[in-house]
Amino acid sequence: MSTIGAASPVLSARGLHHSFGQTRALRGIDLDVHRGEVLAVMGPSGSGKSTLLHCLAGVLVPNSGTVTYTPPKRQTPLEINALAEPKRAKLRLTDFGFVFQFGQLLPELTAMDNVSLPLLLGGTKRSEAARRSTDLLDRLGLNGLGAKLPGELSGGQAQRVAVARALVSSPAVLFADEPTGSLDSLAAENVLTLMLELVREAGTTVVIITHDARTAAYADREVIVRDGAIGAGYRVSP
Repeated sequence: MSTIGAASPVLSARGLHHSFGQTRALRGIDLDVHRGEVLAVMGPSGSGKSTLLHCLAGVLVPNSGTVTYTPPKRQTPLEINALAEPKRAKLRLTDFGFVFQFGQLLPELTAMDNVSLPLLLGGTKRSEAARRSTDLLDRLGLNGLGAKLPGELSGGQAQRVAVARALVSSPAVLFADEPTGSLDSLAAENVLTLMLELVREAGTTVVIITHDARTAAYADREVIVRDGAIGAGYRVSP
């Protein structure tokens, strides 16, 4: 039986409400995400699950409610939605990693330069950024492809580059929004297996947004979002 639930949460949401005009996306969501767990947030299109992710990551400030984040080696949580945007942006650069459905790689940069970018923005020397990026690309089975542009890679290869970019800064939390939604089943399984092998090894907390039960099956726990509210979740065997 997993003991993750006994740990203190790394992210905690309380009473989240958010609307886009007259459309209510979140309706009083409470959620804890525990350190080191892989959480799948499931729900149909338009259920509010991506809005929830954006609030947890500090991309959106909810209309009401709170989101707190407890960084590694810190006892006092930060209230993310109370931070000014520059501080939230810095947090997203230093503590959070992101993988999106279509990768969102910069097409004019090579695979290695795409992966190196978060490190360079954080002040890492170019030589060190290149070394760390190359090591991570190799671990993801992309040996020798660092000089390729995104348009020269297959969909699965490009998504593994996106995973490398998200993990190269050793984030405390990885947010993955439909990370395999644009891939065929074989490429999706390959990307998920490699990604979760790396995050479990590092103890990274993961929040995966998905409508696909096969993707959610890789998680430690699932919660269901419908009409902006969370239903019952259940823990699967680790």
